[in-house]
Amino acid sequence: MGLSLIRNLLIAAAFLVPASDPAAGFAQEVVRHGIAMHGEPGLAPDFEHLPYANPKAPRGGRITLALQGTFDSLNPLIVLGVAPDVVPRYVLQSLMMRSTDEPFTIYGLVARTVEMPDDRSSVTFNLDPRARFSDGHPLTAEDVRFSFEALKKYGKPFHRSSFSQVKAVEILDPHRIRFDLSGSNDRELPLLIGMTMPIFPAHATNLETFDRTSLTPPIGSGPYALTEVRPGERVVLTRRKDYWGEDLPVTRGLYNFDEIRYDFYRDANTLFEAFKAGLYDFRIEGDPGQWATGYDIPAIRDGRIVRETLTTRLPKGMNGFVFNTRKPLFADVRVREALGYLFDFDWVNRNLYFGQLTRSDSYFAGSDLAATGRPADERERALLAGFPGAVREDVLEGRWVPPAGDGSGRDREMARRALALLADAGWVLENDVLRRKDTGEPFAFEMLVNSRSQERLALNFSQSLSRIGVQARVRLVDDVQYWRRLARFDFDMVQWLWPGTPSPGNEQRNRWGSAAAQRGGSQNHAGVASPAVDRLIDSLLEAKTREDFVSSVRALDRTLLSGFYVVPLFYVKDQWLAYKSGLRRPDRTPLMGTNIDTWWWQPDASR
Repeated sequence: MGLSLIRNLLIAAAFLVPASDPAAGFAQEVVRHGIAMHGEPGLAPDFEHLPYANPKAPRGGRITLALQGTFDSLNPLIVLGVAPDVVPRYVLQSLMMRSTDEPFTIYGLVARTVEMPDDRSSVTFNLDPRARFSDGHPLTAEDVRFSFEALKKYGKPFHRSSFSQVKAVEILDPHRIRFDLSGSNDRELPLLIGMTMPIFPAHATNLETFDRTSLTPPIGSGPYALTEVRPGERVVLTRRKDYWGEDLPVTRGLYNFDEIRYDFYRDANTLFEAFKAGLYDFRIEGDPGQWATGYDIPAIRDGRIVRETLTTRLPKGMNGFVFNTRKPLFADVRVREALGYLFDFDWVNRNLYFGQLTRSDSYFAGSDLAATGRPADERERALLAGFPGAVREDVLEGRWVPPAGDGSGRDREMARRALALLADAGWVLENDVLRRKDTGEPFAFEMLVNSRSQERLALNFSQSLSRIGVQARVRLVDDVQYWRRLARFDFDMVQWLWPGTPSPGNEQRNRWGSAAAQRGGSQNHAGVASPAVDRLIDSLLEAKTREDFVSSVRALDRTLLSGFYVVPLFYVKDQWLAYKSGLRRPDRTPLMGTNIDTWWWQPDASR
């Protein structure tokens, strides 16, 4: 009898529900090895490993990575503090793990199986009895409930808003816990509970201080433990020899380094110079200028560093200069649209980025979820019918594109169009200064940036705006001040990237929902507060078929584009990598791009 068949029989036997079981009334719940947002999971119940992981990868050595900025906390799940994501990524574990090769599917991790009816009105997680924290304590349903309540009360806005939809939580036995989701009408909620809720040990976590910053290494059930913490400078994680989940299907071929070290650098230039000097091993490059010219170094020429371009299939998200519409200056959509005419993408791409970028034209660019270039279908029009005026006609018909200058950086036609819109909104150009017609107040605002690359782009845009009398001051601040001001919405304009996802869901509430607009720490930096947007987010979460889902997302895209909440910038189509020559990766690149957790050192690499 094969190992896979034996494991399946054991799982089935472990979770047979006797008639006297308090959950016996939920007979309609189907036992599953994974949950897909739409359709069925791509992997069979007896899969041996993730298709993009190498289960035979050698283990050992130390990988040194680097991050820009600093940190004053180890808990990135609360509002206070600046924390790296190393704790929920390596130290704590969630009930299930997302496959990065499917749009949105999760498979068992701490929970071996899950029970859920077709209407997703509840979800029951069956925990693996082997799960242990690093201090030897078993991980039980009580720890799961504790973590849920802690994040629901003290977590970031995303957790608070999502988990508040849960009607009740019931511990059925030490290794079974049920979440009542009736009334939520949110088909994504079971996946969010399974994937985004790192499990804290109830016996070793003080709920009274949970929402405060702390540099005390937490106890977790994950593959690594924090063994060194130098505030603002370095964290080191060491692979646990007693990790309980060593041979799970979702972990085989992952976590191959004995030690993971993160060094922190204050700015982007220092970060890059450190890589060229060999101070860290793996870098995902995001600066086109550096990718085009910065890697002409001896380590590249003699083969010590490898450069590689990988194609990714993800939606590219929205990168833009974001208007804070809470500010009266940017409350008028005509003003926001007008300023967009002054961004000359062709000039910027050619002169600053060596022609390597693509213009952002959608919040889901590069995918079938994008609304641009296609007219709205009948489903979209039905969804938008209740919100007349929410979507412009040219956006509805797929004709709208971001304004395109002539590439000179001084396109007079674009300036005339901008001034015409501003005049309609009550602004006039007097003696080379744009002023409010009724009060004489000059049009002036601050652009907040936190890196030299952002500063360079902002200065270019500021200079373009000055041609129509707009005074845009660029202010460069350190990382801590930047994130604190962002969390308080204390800015006029910032450059921001909302990453793309092949399965948009509850994170859209945190980005665009009306409730998030007034909730500090949310990613609704633009202050979007639109009944149409709120309804369309609900619609995409309620969608049961792929067709309904795509129509809902496209309708949302059209509504956001019609609001002109950002000046669309650009994106990098591919994934640019640079790394030490001794590193190796699996042959298969997943949908969402490569991830260092699947890499390893070749056996003869000196580490």
